[in-house]
Amino acid sequence: QVQLVESGGGLVQAGGSLRLSCAASGRFFHQYDMAWFRQAPGTEREFVAAIRRTGDSTWYADSVKGRFAISRDNAKNMVYLQMNSLKPEDTAVYYCAATGTIARTSQWYDYWGQGTQVTVSS
Repeated sequence: QVQLVESGGGLVQAGGSLRLSCAASGRFFHQYDMAWFRQAPGTEREFVAAIRRTGDSTWYADSVKGRFAISRDNAKNMVYLQMNSLKPEDTAVYYCAATGTIARTSQWYDYWGQGTQVTVSS
């Protein structure tokens, strides 16, 4: 079992940066692949980025490639999402998620955090 708590969201101007953090509890964090998803009002939850349990492979949605970077620190049970060059369309609630089978679809993820709001003003 893994419990996830996100932090780091907030209000930022377009072109700015934010770093989201996800703190995981549990002894077996290193056995999970991790991802970030986001959901804007009236839309479905969408994939943002994922990282393999070993940290040696990452995947990104086309909309954030080159601007966002996912990383993890297994010694600290932490996952991060560095977001640069933010755009108003990045505004959403961002969720951290854990899975035993890395994927771009939310159905494969077993554990979710409560989410953190990111708002980008134009």
